[in-house]
Amino acid sequence: MTPESLLALLQFSDGLFPAGAYAHSHGLETYVQRGMVRDAHGAEELLFAYLRGSAGPSDAVAVVNTMRAAAACDLDRCLKIDAILDAMKSAAELRNASRQLGRQTMRVATALMPDPIIAHFSRLAEADATPCHHAVAFGLAGTANHWTEADSARAYLYSTTAAFAGAALRLIPLGQIQAQRLIHSALRLVASLATRAVDTDISEMAGFAPGLEIAAMRHARLQERLFRS
Repeated sequence: MTPESLLALLQFSDGLFPAGAYAHSHGLETYVQRGMVRDAHGAEELLFAYLRGSAGPSDAVAVVNTMRAAAACDLDRCLKIDAILDAMKSAAELRNASRQLGRQTMRVATALMPDPIIAHFSRLAEADATPCHHAVAFGLAGTANHWTEADSARAYLYSTTAAFAGAALRLIPLGQIQAQRLIHSALRLVASLATRAVDTDISEMAGFAPGLEIAAMRHARLQERLFRS
C-alpha cells in the first residue's frame, strides 16, 4: 500500500472513527451483569470466542469478499454479501448494531471518497434497500482506498478487539495495562483469522457463537444498560 492508503486504513480502523463502536459491548454487558465474566481472564475467553465464532469466519470473510466484488465493479455481489450477513446475524441486537456501524461508515466513506460503487451502495442503504452491514461498508472503503485484503481483514478484526477491550474497561475491574494485555493476547489470533479470511470464499462464510447471541437477546431486557448491545 502507499503511505496514503495505509493512513486511510488506520483512520477507518481507529477507535475515534465515528461509527459508534464504543456504544456496543458485543454481549459482554450481559455476561458481566449475570456474573459470568468478572475479570480480565473471563473477558479474554469471551473475546476469543467472539473472534473465533463470529468476527473471524463471518465478518472478516465478508470484508475480503466485498473488496473483491467492488474491485470487479460487481455491485450485485456486494449486495448479496450484505444480504447473507443479515441472514446470519440471528440476534436482532447484533444485527442492528452491525447495520448502524455500517451506515455510519458509509456516510463517512461517501463524504471522503468520490467512488461510484460507494455512492450507489450508500444510496441503496439510505433507501433501506440493503442492510449495509459494517463488514461490507469496511470492504467497500478498502477497495476505494487500495488496501490489501489481508491488511483490511487484520485491521477490521483489530478494531473489533480494541472496541471489546474498551467495553471491558467500563464494565469490569480492569486497568489500562490489563486492557492492553487483553488486546495484545488476541493479536496472534487476529492475524491467523485474517489470513484464513483471505483464503475463504463467501460460500464458506460461517458463524457459530450461540452464547453470544443469547447474551445479545437477553441484553435487550436488562433493567440497566450502559451499552446499546
